[in-house]
Amino acid sequence: MAGRSSVRRRAHRTLRRALLLALLPLFRLRRTPPRGRRLRIRVLLQHAYGTGGTIRTVLNLCGHLAEEHDVEIVSVVRSHRDPFFRIPPGVTVTFADDRTEGSPVIARLPSLLTPGGEASLRGMNLWTDLRLLRTLWRGAPDVLIGTRPSLNLLIAALAPRGTITIGQDHMNLPSYRPHLRREIVRSYGRLTALAVLTEKAQNDYEAALAGTSVRITRIPNALPELSPGGPSPRDAKVILAAGRLVRQKGFDLLLRAYEPLAAEHPDWTLRIFGAGHQRDRLRKEIADLGLTGTVELRARTPDLAREMRRSSIYVLSSRFEGMPMVIIEAMSLGLPVVAFDCPTGPAEMITPDHDGLLVPPDDVTALSTALRTLMEDATLRNRLGDEALRSAAAYDPARVAAQWRRLLTDLRENPLHPRPRIRHRRDQPPDRKGAATMTERRSEERQ
Repeated sequence: MAGRSSVRRRAHRTLRRALLLALLPLFRLRRTPPRGRRLRIRVLLQHAYGTGGTIRTVLNLCGHLAEEHDVEIVSVVRSHRDPFFRIPPGVTVTFADDRTEGSPVIARLPSLLTPGGEASLRGMNLWTDLRLLRTLWRGAPDVLIGTRPSLNLLIAALAPRGTITIGQDHMNLPSYRPHLRREIVRSYGRLTALAVLTEKAQNDYEAALAGTSVRITRIPNALPELSPGGPSPRDAKVILAAGRLVRQKGFDLLLRAYEPLAAEHPDWTLRIFGAGHQRDRLRKEIADLGLTGTVELRARTPDLAREMRRSSIYVLSSRFEGMPMVIIEAMSLGLPVVAFDCPTGPAEMITPDHDGLLVPPDDVTALSTALRTLMEDATLRNRLGDEALRSAAAYDPARVAAQWRRLLTDLRENPLHPRPRIRHRRDQPPDRKGAATMTERRSEERQ
């Protein structure tokens, strides 16, 4: 079975490379027309009407860019009639593959544009490929932005000449599977710029892409617009967690950490908000650990800020992240955050014992201890929460939007670098740093 899967993966890679090479001359013949004062910016997003941190932050960014430029979001797929998050004013959303109207027979065939190992592969098909290519062919924009590896690789290969291409990485390089990571290292050098979220991610990419002309810049995600209301009074005996119910988010570790705390502090409640394929598994674990009644597994909510104001502590139990904006949302509402020091993000967002607490990755006992400390010490909760409010100011939307404006101005004024051709030689072996934990860090995005 393993051998058969390996053959399928190699065949998929070969067909994908052949398709891109066949399309390359056609797309390279296209030239971006002269730019006006307002840039025409096209952003590729897997599912604009879905939920998740990446979707929310991309919408937030597009809203700010639309104040000065013409912004279009191309949603690769549409499976819901209505958006989960509000679409910002001035932003146009179009759909490559609108599945609310049904799909043709060709949709049963697998995608060739999406690389193996990319989490979006299972949601893609050949019909979606064709619709996405049609979108890329239509009216070359001044700026083309990808928001995940599959889309970054696509614009790196097929963007028209003269188009500024910007890849966004909302995770981090070591979190990707080895064969996807190899393709990223081989291809991202053809982008004009790569925007990453953390200093650690920037260092990793600068090392991996050394010798290429891609500009690597660190721009954090901005704090999204929250529902009206002040910070949490921190008087409710509630601990809050939220995210997709997938292995990456580590809610199984959180439940194990909370088991002794539930017995010690039965007047406290742990609330977990989210949706995902592990819901039934987590429900069973709650029952098996005797946490029914003290742990509440709730549906995802579009107004997480309201729930934060009803809580006193936020906990992040992820095995890996990109830059978990939910930490900044919680801090902006005065909540002290307890988090695993997982790669990447928490250590760059939380100053231990100043505005939150960090514990070693996957250390269930340490997570229990940190939560216990805050549950039993209201003075410490309030001190850390007050400092968290001040720390969150660094992610003010105006500050982050200014960084994006500077980047676009610089890329607009400087000549575009020449793009290397797609190489035919065999992939070089990946950097083995961190390879021992690579299997555990497979991305489980469901956006």
